Amino acid sequence: MAVSKNVEQITSMDADFAQWYTDVVTRAELIDYSGVKGFFVLRPYGYAIWENIQAELDRRFKETGHENVSMPLLIPESLLQKEKDHVEGFAPECAWVTLGGSEELEERLCIRPTSETLFCDHWARTVRSWRDLPRLYNQWCSVLRWEKSTRPFLRHREFLWQEGHTLHATAEEAIEETERMLDVYADVYENVLAMPVLKGLKTDKEKFAGAERTYTIECMMHDKKALQSCTSHYFGDGFARAFDITFTDKDNTLKYPFQTSWGFSTRSIGGIIMTHGDDNGLVLPPYIAPVQVIVVPVASHKPGVLDRARELCNELRRAGLRAKLDETDNSPGWKFAEHEMRGVPVRIELGPRDIEAGKCVAVRRIDGEKTDVALETAPALIREILDLSHNIMFARAKARLDENTRTAVTMGEVKKIISENGGFVKTVWCGDEACEIKMKEDAGVTSRCIPFGDERAGDVCPVCGKPASKTVVWGVAY
Repeated sequence: MAVSKNVEQITSMDADFAQWYTDVVTRAELIDYSGVKGFFVLRPYGYAIWENIQAELDRRFKETGHENVSMPLLIPESLLQKEKDHVEGFAPECAWVTLGGSEELEERLCIRPTSETLFCDHWARTVRSWRDLPRLYNQWCSVLRWEKSTRPFLRHREFLWQEGHTLHATAEEAIEETERMLDVYADVYENVLAMPVLKGLKTDKEKFAGAERTYTIECMMHDKKALQSCTSHYFGDGFARAFDITFTDKDNTLKYPFQTSWGFSTRSIGGIIMTHGDDNGLVLPPYIAPVQVIVVPVASHKPGVLDRARELCNELRRAGLRAKLDETDNSPGWKFAEHEMRGVPVRIELGPRDIEAGKCVAVRRIDGEKTDVALETAPALIREILDLSHNIMFARAKARLDENTRTAVTMGEVKKIISENGGFVKTVWCGDEACEIKMKEDAGVTSRCIPFGDERAGDVCPVCGKPASKTVVWGVAY
């Protein structure tokens, strides 16, 4: 069969999910390995996906009043040391600059693992009055965390992200901001990336270093493991006190402001791959696919075929679709397999008989469904097919999440569900960190979140048997 040459290079996900993932990442030309362990090259196709996600996020940030800024790459050690919990949380992952040229530096400089301390240092100098608040900032950058084990997109030592940092006059405003930005992330995941999310609070053990509260969205991958997809943090006034950030309020008294931070990274691309991909390769959500429609001329050597294919491609582009024409001399079968492997949401086939009939054939990547489309109405109908593809992708992922989220009352039930089915398990929890640790030791799962507004999953903690009221979702995570 003509398509087997490409497809056979991708391991079946049921045979070896980890190898399947690596095959897709490299075969679809998203990433290349570099000469330094844990540092990856984002190839044009992979970077284009990130650019489209970035555009969706950046628009939403600006609609909610945020401004983009740029902070330094390096953090003096003395600055990083000012917030005790924060520095202890990141110390194992810090990389340090100790030489400038050939001269030893008087103070070590940390390559930013995150930028809270840099924003605090800036605000300590620039915030004076209640009129200076709120400060709603966002930064697009890369950060460096010296991870022991790395994997493309999921865990890099250097990765691309955005980090939002805001400062507010009251705790209520800061908490509202923290929750609002979590909702922005959930909106992008569900309505752009077609990935259903579970929203909730992290336990104290799992929260961000230095935060009072960490909000999270968790997604379930094809192998039923969890991916912590985004987090949003409320810091209270802890950082403000550590960095001596004060402002004169309306009542003419000196007060400490309240702070938030929130981040979304290229890890999202790994989530897209593991949520939507299949044994034929990548399956991209239509709204962030670098190429939404690939036009493949069939029997392009025959008169008029290539010209009409070019004309159709231009019509699609003028309608605002990211369309591309495959004019290479490869066979149609090879092209079909190649663009399927690269996850292009819609393939259009156009041959002499199609032109004569005034139509083309549109093929959905998500399920291979073929639709005859009149050439004169192609742009509008292709857009409908893209929207439908998104809806199908979301529905499939939502069904997987729902079908593989179960409730347990005893530790034995937790172990049985995880060993036999995987996925998420809901239980109540007494709130004791010792029980949280014991759950990981005995069942191999970590707390993913305390879900918002969720029903109670029992009355007593499955670990210690004490009365419990908090519902926690547990799972095996990347």
